[in-house]
Amino acid sequence: MVQGYRQLTDAALWPAATACLALVLTVAGPARAELSSEELARLAQNPIANLISVPFQNNTNLNYGPLQGTQNILNIQPVIPITLNKDWNLITRTIFPLIWQPELSPLQDSTFGLGDTQISAFLSPSNAKGWIWGVGAIAQIPTHTDNALGNQNWGLGPTAVALHLEHGDPWVYGVLINNLWSLDTSDKDPSFNNGLIQPFINYNLPGGTYINSAPIITVDWEAEGEQWTVPVGAGIGHIFHLGRLPVNTQLGGYYNLVKPEDGPDWQIRLQVQLMFPK
Repeated sequence: MVQGYRQLTDAALWPAATACLALVLTVAGPARAELSSEELARLAQNPIANLISVPFQNNTNLNYGPLQGTQNILNIQPVIPITLNKDWNLITRTIFPLIWQPELSPLQDSTFGLGDTQISAFLSPSNAKGWIWGVGAIAQIPTHTDNALGNQNWGLGPTAVALHLEHGDPWVYGVLINNLWSLDTSDKDPSFNNGLIQPFINYNLPGGTYINSAPIITVDWEAEGEQWTVPVGAGIGHIFHLGRLPVNTQLGGYYNLVKPEDGPDWQIRLQVQLMFPK
């Protein structure tokens, strides 16, 4: 049992970890810290900033499933901007979820592995000020290492983000949305139609500290009743430096006001984001 768990762990961790390590080693050399901590904080709060970064976002979901277990999802989310020309950027974000799934019935063991990978690409004006926006597409790829951790169907849909970010203004706020439809229906898994809305608001304090709220609202359009999960909560963040490398850290908690019967009551979110400003 232990040996099988280790093999599954290695299979899930190594592809994502190797890709992220390669990215870090590639860009760590040119990373500079000339920006102030306040400027770096606002930069980190822009989902479509012209900034290479690698966020590690850990979400711990409490009282999840019929047995009220603890689910843990570590999202490794490398963000890579591509300059198309002097007017336009293409911002790509890939999410590799490493999932610890608790027992969902007395006859089912807990499961750990890689979930389905999501890739987003936003087309955004490179010189936008004040209100900043990006539109594009999101795809879901069935990369799960266990059937309990994903859906066998590929997914595709639109995504968009808009935010207000003004130099000298301590407030940064906006919203990110997407919707994923399955492209087919496999013999093992049903079709899906899932939406996501993430409003976010940040108030920046001196020294690179900020208070934020970024609840992840989701909807399963295919479900019969109990489609929505609506959390409320807040957190705090701060910019640190590892040598010359800026690191954005966040800690927050969210309570689900609305949720399916077996959805979690609470979520604890911890994020560490490695930043590589140009």
